[in-house]
Amino acid sequence: MERIRLGLVLHPTRDVTEVVEIIERWADRQGVTLAVRAEDSHRVPASVEPLPVDQVPVVCDALISIGGDGTMLGALRSAVNDPKPVLGVHLGRLGFLVEVEPPELPAALDRLAARDFTVERHSCLVCDVCGDDVVAFNDIALVRQPGAGFVSATLAVDGQRYGFYRCDALVVSTPSGSTAYSYAAGGPLVSPASDAVVVTPSAPMAGISRAVVLSPDEAIQLELTPGSAPVAVEMDGRIFREAATSGALQVRYRRDAGLVVRLDPRRYQERNQLKLSLLDLPLLPEQLRELLPENLREQLNRRQLPPPR
Repeated sequence: MERIRLGLVLHPTRDVTEVVEIIERWADRQGVTLAVRAEDSHRVPASVEPLPVDQVPVVCDALISIGGDGTMLGALRSAVNDPKPVLGVHLGRLGFLVEVEPPELPAALDRLAARDFTVERHSCLVCDVCGDDVVAFNDIALVRQPGAGFVSATLAVDGQRYGFYRCDALVVSTPSGSTAYSYAAGGPLVSPASDAVVVTPSAPMAGISRAVVLSPDEAIQLELTPGSAPVAVEMDGRIFREAATSGALQVRYRRDAGLVVRLDPRRYQERNQLKLSLLDLPLLPEQLRELLPENLREQLNRRQLPPPR
């Protein structure tokens, strides 16, 4: 096996000890080098090499995200300038990105090392926030501070002004992010296989009151108007800036900015069907049956067989 180096991206607060130990034992057997950002070195064994945070995605052949979708998004953002395959190990609750459960990890690592996997390519939003560069794989949002009024902003597309918003929050999302904040604000579910940018107002009071779906090739600008309440800028659910009262958010769409490892694309799709059913997309009875474990499906089939004549 060609010697490789894998970078570990850890959930910021959850206990990852068990998963890291599985990876370390496997790496020791296979002669694989492991690395982690230096500030997380106290959470991993001494055999894992600590590196500056910006060097982990640069020197590693692939990344292993240990956590939920938030950790996965962080891993994708860290490698956006030089995308590397990211394998997600699930410790979260409801994940749309993460595929592998801890018991499946040794076999998944074997396939990762053998390059026996497919890659799911993800787009991101490249944003200029008042002069600061930010990337977001799910969404970027302008959110009002409670009790301080409303977000007031104008919308321009390719330099042409189209209208204004007065609302609790403005959410700009990718297709992958359409199931997150944008959906909660009333936006549409967009197929992850499509290329689009969705701008959704949450609790609109005036102006544009519906979600707008735009081309990935259009430049989008949201500019705060005089009198807007102080707003926080959230990137993939994390606060990037607090209490902005002026300035503009400029957004462009970048294709193939993140590479997600897929070991069983059909199984992953079936799991997401079930998760989407929790978001008011009900499945047909026969579709639900297919999502049951095989032994339960067999039991159900036996119960429904007609009696012998």
